[in-house]
Amino acid sequence: MSSRIAILASGSGSNAENIVNYFSKSTKFTFSVILSNKKDAFVHERAKKLSIPSYTFTKEEFSAGDVVLNFLKENNIDYIVLAGFLLKIPTTLIKAYPNKIINIHPALLPKYGGKGMYGNKVHEAVKNAGENESGITIHYVNENYDEGNIIFQAKCSLTPTDSAADIATKVHALEYEHYPKVIDIIWG
Repeated sequence: MSSRIAILASGSGSNAENIVNYFSKSTKFTFSVILSNKKDAFVHERAKKLSIPSYTFTKEEFSAGDVVLNFLKENNIDYIVLAGFLLKIPTTLIKAYPNKIINIHPALLPKYGGKGMYGNKVHEAVKNAGENESGITIHYVNENYDEGNIIFQAKCSLTPTDSAADIATKVHALEYEHYPKVIDIIWG
């Protein structure tokens, strides 16, 4: 029997789509639902294309935890994958899914993590610091932003002429290559 995964996303959903496509011929996982905190997020369009139901919950519903937890339990969700999801995961969900919620961060944690550090803000901070490398960190989710146990990191080299957009392109390539593989290794 395949494990049921919920994907949480706040934005365009490119990582969500990449993960679902990666496992399209696999029987290990069923991607049962995509949840978002934004009703106009493009991830809902991707979900339609992928024939996966998607739902929007308010920030208050996510923060309270019970509404979302009940929804996940009703849908028999085994694991949760964050793919560009910007809200803090409430303790209720973390306790219900210990080491069963993972996130990907677009930098080499512990650098450039924490509240407010997402997307282009991360790449700009890396650029402004003059780093010669960046990368991705896949980690378990705990009660604090970007502080859960690290599962995997991958690096890319940067040049002094790389813009924040160039860094983003390099980091996205790592995300697309490694996130599905790590999901397969830890839960497959």
